[in-house]
Amino acid sequence: MEPDLLAYDLGTGVRAFSTGRAGGFSTGPFASFNANAFCGDDMRAVRLNREGLCRFLGLDVSRLVIPRQVHGTCVRRVGEAFFRLAAAERDAALDGVDAVMTDLPQTCVAVSTADCMPLLFHDAAHHAVAAVHAGWRGTLRRIPEVALQAMSEAYGTCPADVRVAIGPGISLAAFEVGEEVYDAFREAGFPMEEVARRFPAGGGHAEKWHIDLLRANEGLLSHCGVPVSNVRRAGICTYLHPERFFSARRLGVRSGRILNGIFLTE
Repeated sequence: MEPDLLAYDLGTGVRAFSTGRAGGFSTGPFASFNANAFCGDDMRAVRLNREGLCRFLGLDVSRLVIPRQVHGTCVRRVGEAFFRLAAAERDAALDGVDAVMTDLPQTCVAVSTADCMPLLFHDAAHHAVAAVHAGWRGTLRRIPEVALQAMSEAYGTCPADVRVAIGPGISLAAFEVGEEVYDAFREAGFPMEEVARRFPAGGGHAEKWHIDLLRANEGLLSHCGVPVSNVRRAGICTYLHPERFFSARRLGVRSGRILNGIFLTE
C-alpha cells in the first residue's frame, strides 16, 4: 500500500506533504494511515505506517522526526547530535515540542494535526526547513513568529526568503469557539474583524463566534515579513472532508492524525 499524500511546491531541493487517511495499516477511527504514536493507535500499525511512508519517500525511517505536541511554542532544532542520542533521550528532546526545524538533508521534520493548522517552512537561501503546529492556542501565542525567529537565530533565515505551505485544517465556518476564546484573541491584538465571525448555532440557539485559523496565521506570517506570494494554501477543511483527512471534531480526540512533513532532498 502507498500513502495518499497531498504535496506542496515549495521550490527545488525540498519535499513537503500532508498525509491523507488512505494507504495504511491502522483500523477503526485511526484507519488507515496514522503515523502518530500519541493518540491511542496500535503501535505496530503506527510503525508499519511510518515505515511505508519513508519507503515511499526514499527516507530512512530513523530520520523521520515527530514530536509530542502540547499546543505550546517550543521549537526544537534537529542537528546530527540529535541522532547520536539514545532513543529515550531523543523522545525526551521531542516531548512538549510544537515546531521542529533542521538544515540536515534527508531528515523529515513533521507535525501532527487533525483540525489545527500545519505550517511547513522552506528557507532555500539558508537550506533549512521547519514544521509548525498551530492550533488556536499556538496561533494565539504566535507560534509562526516564534518559529521564524528560531530559524533566524539558528540559520540566519530572513522571512522574506521563506516559502510556506499551510496544510488542511478546520475552516472558519466549522470552527465554533466559546466567548473566552474570542476574548483571548481580541485581547492578544488580533484583527477580529478579519479573523472572527458570528454564525447561527444549531438547535435554535444564539449565534456563536467562529475563528478563522487560516487567516489568523496568514496575518502572522505577513506581519513577520513573509510575502503573500510565498504562501501556498491547501484550502481544505478537515471537518468538511473527514473521508480523506482526520478531523478530531468529527471523529473524536481518540482518532488518527494527519502527518505534515518537510525535508531537504540533498
